[in-house]
Amino acid sequence: MSTTLRRLPLFAAAAVALLAGLAAGLARIGWDVPAADLSMLHGPLMVCGFFGTVIGLERAAALARPWPFAAPLLTALGGLGLVAGAPPAVAGASMLLGCAVFLAVAIVILRKQPALYTVTLALGAAAWVVGTLAWLAAGRVAPGVGAWACFLVLTIAGERLELSRFLPPSKSKAPTAALAFGTLLLGAALLAGESNWGAPIFGIGLLGQAAWMFRHDVARRTIRQSGLTRYMAACLLSGYVWLAAAGAVCITLGLPEAGPVYDAVLHSLFVGFVFAMVFGHAPVILPSVLKVKLPFHRGFYAPLALLHLSLVLRVAGDLTAHQELRQWGGLLNAVAILVFLATTAGTAAMAARR
Repeated sequence: MSTTLRRLPLFAAAAVALLAGLAAGLARIGWDVPAADLSMLHGPLMVCGFFGTVIGLERAAALARPWPFAAPLLTALGGLGLVAGAPPAVAGASMLLGCAVFLAVAIVILRKQPALYTVTLALGAAAWVVGTLAWLAAGRVAPGVGAWACFLVLTIAGERLELSRFLPPSKSKAPTAALAFGTLLLGAALLAGESNWGAPIFGIGLLGQAAWMFRHDVARRTIRQSGLTRYMAACLLSGYVWLAAAGAVCITLGLPEAGPVYDAVLHSLFVGFVFAMVFGHAPVILPSVLKVKLPFHRGFYAPLALLHLSLVLRVAGDLTAHQELRQWGGLLNAVAILVFLATTAGTAAMAARR
């Protein structure tokens, strides 16, 4: 069996979790969609079922050993379980086991190659385990959302750090990274403990992380190039703007467990920042993981532009208490992601025919 056929079912399971998570998110903001029963599982479906499975598959493919594939397999099964109506504790246990395997993979990589970027990846993996444990223990997403955010932010930071090794050495990189990472992790811990200091410190950590990544990312240079390189840089730099916006809102307005401010902070982070990273890295990751051709063309800019414009509408609706604006922004967020999936699949199919 070819590599593509072996790995495609895991990607398909991640896609199911993504579509279910998008529908659940629309139900949460008031759209009449057939996913009301999943509305409280929007976070686990997106973070563990989709992002966790895709990142776990990428990491396992890079190691080229059988056992790391247990991580995306377990999280994929957990996501499918949630969609099928399995008790969240049962599906969540599968996701937790997947997180634990993913952490073991990160530790193996760290022991083989001790470096700032592998430490960062291991911290992100540990944060994923902590966030999933907090969700299962509390029976609600809010206590674990800070740790889940750390998982994705630190994973992205670690991968960008790996690429930044090609830049001239910087004496400030490691100390400022430790400060930014430490502040973010401290804020997440305080959020889990429901401390009043949690939101402002977490927000400062997000702002610091955005400033640090912008300062040390090679994207500041590659934005001057063309083609795929420039597109990736545009995704990255625009994502850092949303990461900073999430931090600014969190500092000024806090992070309640629900409501418009909660929506503004988390979707600036998870949609504006994380999905911009997904859009930017997909043309590189999919060919390496699924062994398919995905040539770049300018059409990839369309879903990226729609993602950012729709998020502006959504956050504006959140911060002005305009429910219809918030709803339409959220709907267009989902449309942007679906357009990106269609663009990616169509491009890969045309390349395969050629």
